[in-house]
Amino acid sequence: MKASLKALLELLDLEQIENDIFRGRSPEERRQRVFGGQVAGQALVAAGRTVPVNRPVHSLHAYFIRPGDPLVPIVYTVDRVRDGRSFTTRRVLAVQHGKAIFSLSASFQIVEDGPAHQAAMPDAPDPETLPDALERLTPLFGERGAVEFVEGRPFDVRHATPLSWEAAKDPALRTPESKVWLKVDGELPDDPMLHVCLMTYASDMTLLDTVLLNHGLAWGDQRTMGASLDHAMWFHQPFRADDWLLYYQDTPFAGGARGLARGQVFTRDGDLVVSVMQEGLIRTTKPPSRS
Repeated sequence: MKASLKALLELLDLEQIENDIFRGRSPEERRQRVFGGQVAGQALVAAGRTVPVNRPVHSLHAYFIRPGDPLVPIVYTVDRVRDGRSFTTRRVLAVQHGKAIFSLSASFQIVEDGPAHQAAMPDAPDPETLPDALERLTPLFGERGAVEFVEGRPFDVRHATPLSWEAAKDPALRTPESKVWLKVDGELPDDPMLHVCLMTYASDMTLLDTVLLNHGLAWGDQRTMGASLDHAMWFHQPFRADDWLLYYQDTPFAGGARGLARGQVFTRDGDLVVSVMQEGLIRTTKPPSRS
């Protein structure tokens, strides 16, 4: 198993310090704040530890309240809101320095049958035909910069559409949608909840980039700053995070210094397994030209 994936699995393996109270840590990286996908994934782990394994999670709704401090542990407290015949509801609060930084509500359900339909999977080239992140980023940032960006990432991410940095240089590449193949860079055990928590982590990696892609903006372009505000996910069917998943993302709206992005996650067989919505803060010092 790749060292970066092993490190991520260790981050998601929370320490239980009391009944319904867990403690998580952040990786030893040079970050100003905790990555949103990390705190969301850890909070879902905390909720899942209090729910029977025969009740998989089907949805979560979360708010990012304050930036997380990567230098200190995060304490997760779980509120057992309800244990019903079919559904279980949990609420999780993440705390640092005595203040809430993140809140999550998650719902779990027994496996049941019912009417079924789904959206069609969009066309996309096979992931094996696409350059990996290192190949894609080297022309933009040079070999050293690309290695620094990719090194330590536990996911293999391959873009079938332009990167925000590419669209920032070429207005013809701006688009309101993004298609990204991703999977963890290694094999995982057969724990459905682990695969769900890893997808929760990954869902925050590229989603808001779609808003930037539509406007020729990019993180680190010296004029754009942003942060996740809220995040919602619906888990439709089982899947494996160590198999290729197509993350189709688009942006229906941006305005008021906020951008809305939504995503659909498909298996290679075309099964829709996850739906995602996120709103993020996006501020620019100079509005970009759409010419």
